[in-house]
Amino acid sequence: MTTTVDPKTIDTPAGMTATIPDTVKRERLGHRVTQWAVTKAEWIKLRSVRSNLIGVAAAAVVLVLLGMLFAALGDSGQGPGGAGGPGGTATDSLSLIFGGMTLSQLIIGVLGALFVASEYTSGLIRTMFGAVGRRTLVLRAKAIVFGGATWLVMTIGGFAAFFAGNAVYSGSFATYSIGEPGVLRAVLAVGFYGGCVALIGIALGFLLRSTASAIGVLVGMLMLAPVLVGLLPGPLSDTLTKILPSKAGDAMMSVASPDNLLSPGLGFLVLVIWVVGLLGTAAVTLRRRDA
Repeated sequence: MTTTVDPKTIDTPAGMTATIPDTVKRERLGHRVTQWAVTKAEWIKLRSVRSNLIGVAAAAVVLVLLGMLFAALGDSGQGPGGAGGPGGTATDSLSLIFGGMTLSQLIIGVLGALFVASEYTSGLIRTMFGAVGRRTLVLRAKAIVFGGATWLVMTIGGFAAFFAGNAVYSGSFATYSIGEPGVLRAVLAVGFYGGCVALIGIALGFLLRSTASAIGVLVGMLMLAPVLVGLLPGPLSDTLTKILPSKAGDAMMSVASPDNLLSPGLGFLVLVIWVVGLLGTAAVTLRRRDA
């Protein structure tokens, strides 16, 4: 007796039925599954879930609106960390204009973690692993799709924040034009940093497989770690603080290059090491443990 299996669906171990994206299904039935096919499938999933698109767009909107607010406050001391006021943390006008990145990075990182961990919860990730065969193809596809989309949207948001913030800026720091040395690099770094945070969220999603755990570690890494490291003895605190992901991003988005941050080039290198290290660890973990 011959049993016919519907190629459109596959039963997950939890007893749930998940739909295999048509792109992967066709490749699996007739041809070897390619990275391009899996990437197209992940793109379909990304744009099919409205909250993903709204969330990424919201991160860019938050960057622009808070940047305008902080720039308008100027020297009032009410910006990020009392920016512009006595004891403030701002080092130049761009520090104010890009102050909204503190919140935007959390939105992006959480979305990245959800893009992976939610599929572990539903069982869909196991369906994808079964359809694709090689788990690292899924990891790379998610990184390409979500990281690339976030990079593009946040780059647009960075330019919008720069021009809108300059238009309403009322502080005492000197303002910059886009053609001045280091300014274009700082604006482009906004999109690059946003994409890197998205990749960190994806890596944590694969590593921890739990939405709550991934978000908790992400918040700790981006928000709590600078505070906790600051409690360590002076020289050690200064060194460790500079190599945290959020501080490496600040270094890239700064024109003034203050002493408490790395140079933009070193900040770029440190951030790349964080992203490659976490994604590499996630890839190794995917190969060595059960789905």
